[in-house]
Amino acid sequence: MAVENKDPVVHLDRDFWVVTVVLAILSALAVVGVIFWRIQNIPQLPEAVIPAAQVDALFKFLTASAAAIFIVVVGYLLYFAIKYRHRPTDAADAVGIQIHDNRRLEFWWTAIPTVFIILLGIFSVRIWYEVQIQPNSGLVLEAIGHQWYYDFRYPGVHGVVTDEMHLPLGVPVTLHTTSQDVIHSFWMPAMRLKADMVPGLINTLRFTPTRAGRYKIICTEFCGTLHSEMQKQVIVIEPQDKFNTWLNGWKKKNAHASDAVPSASAANAPVNLSGGVASSGQQLFSQKCTACHALGPFSQRVVGPGLRGVLHDPSHPKLVDGDAATPDNLAKIIKTGFDGDMGHMPNAQQNAVSDKDIADLVAYLNTLK
Repeated sequence: MAVENKDPVVHLDRDFWVVTVVLAILSALAVVGVIFWRIQNIPQLPEAVIPAAQVDALFKFLTASAAAIFIVVVGYLLYFAIKYRHRPTDAADAVGIQIHDNRRLEFWWTAIPTVFIILLGIFSVRIWYEVQIQPNSGLVLEAIGHQWYYDFRYPGVHGVVTDEMHLPLGVPVTLHTTSQDVIHSFWMPAMRLKADMVPGLINTLRFTPTRAGRYKIICTEFCGTLHSEMQKQVIVIEPQDKFNTWLNGWKKKNAHASDAVPSASAANAPVNLSGGVASSGQQLFSQKCTACHALGPFSQRVVGPGLRGVLHDPSHPKLVDGDAATPDNLAKIIKTGFDGDMGHMPNAQQNAVSDKDIADLVAYLNTLK
C-alpha cells in the first residue's frame, strides 16, 4: 500500500503570538506618531502654499506605511532568526521546517500589498490632479534657470526681473519654468513643489500662496562648478498692495528694456558706455557676478579672476582674451562672453543684462583701484 509523504503540520506557538502582539503595538505607535507629526513645525518647511498640506498628507501616508512594514518585517526576521537558529544538537545537514503551497497565506500576502498599492495610487493621483487643476486665472509668470542663478519674467514688465521672485498672497499662480543653458531644478521646500528646468522645454507648476514670508529657492540638479550657489535666491510672498508696489517699481526700472531676443549683429555691437552709473553697477555686480568673481586681486579666483583693479592693474595690462584692459574691451567681454583657460563666461543674453547694465558694471569696475 502506497504511503503519501506529507510535511508535518506546523502550529504557531505562544511565543509567535506574543511577538505578533508586540509588533502590532509598536507599529500602531509608529503610525500614530507619524499622524500627529506636524511637518510644518520644522522651520524650513512651513506650508506656504496650496497644495503643501496635501503633499504633506501623502508623505505622512507613505511614512506611516513604511514604518509599520519595516517594524513587522524586521521584527519577524529577528524572531525567526533567533527562534529557529541552528543549535549545537542539530545535525550538520539538518534542514528546517519546509512550508509551501499554503494557499491562504499566499492569498493574503498578495492581496494586502495589492490593496496598499491601489490606495497609494488613488491618493497620489488625487493630489496630482489637485495640483494640475489649480485655477489658471491669477498671476502667470516664468522662471528661467542660468548658471548659476534664476531670473523671472512678469506680465507688464519688460525684460527680466533679477534677484527675488515676489508673489501676492492668496492669488493663484501659474509658474512656467525652463532653462537658458543646462538642466537646472526649481525646488521650493516651503511649497513642496519642484520642477526640472530643461533647455527648450517648459514645465509648469500651479499653486496658491497662503502664508507671507521669505522662502528659499534651491537647485537640486547638478549644473556645474557653482551649483551650490543656486540656493541664495528667495521667493517673497506678501500682501497684494505690497506686491503691486514692488511690481510697479520693476515696470519703471525696466521701462526701456527689450523683450526681444538680440540678433547676432546686435549681440556683437559695441556698448555705449556713456551714462554708466557706478552705484547701479555695484548692485548688479552683487546679483550677477559674485558667483564667479571676487572683489580681490587678479589671483583671487573663484571661477574667473578677481576684478579689483581690473582696469588699473599694471601687472595685468591685458584682459583674459588678450585685449588691452580698457573699458570698451571689458564691455565687449561682458557682452559677448569668453571661453578659455579660465573657463566659460556666459554672454550678456545668457546673463540677462542689457547694454545699460553693462555700462553700469563697467562704471563700477572702473572705480575699483
